[in-house]
Amino acid sequence: QVQLVESGGDLVQPGGSLKLSCAASGFTFRAYHMSWYRQAPGKERELVATITAGTGGTTYADSVKGRFSISKDYTKSTVYLQMNSLKTEDTAMYYCTVPRLSAWGRGTQVTVSS
Repeated sequence: QVQLVESGGDLVQPGGSLKLSCAASGFTFRAYHMSWYRQAPGKERELVATITAGTGGTTYADSVKGRFSISKDYTKSTVYLQMNSLKTEDTAMYYCTVPRLSAWGRGTQVTVSS
């Protein structure tokens, strides 16, 4: 059974940083691309970042490029999203997903506010 559990969301001031984690289980972690999405109230779900299987290549939405970094730890079967220079428009529920398995976590809330 595929399980994805996100953590690390919090209330942070503009300009601050957060690191989200997604603990994965129930599948061969190294064999699948993994992504982070986010959804703000009243808006569509947005792809934030993807890390590929194998080489670990990364892609980012233009809105977060240069500020966010996705990585993974094979020993812990965990994917991370380091978020720096946070802006109020980054406020959203953040979800971890394995696209090929159509698997989603329950999300972790990030709120950027002064």
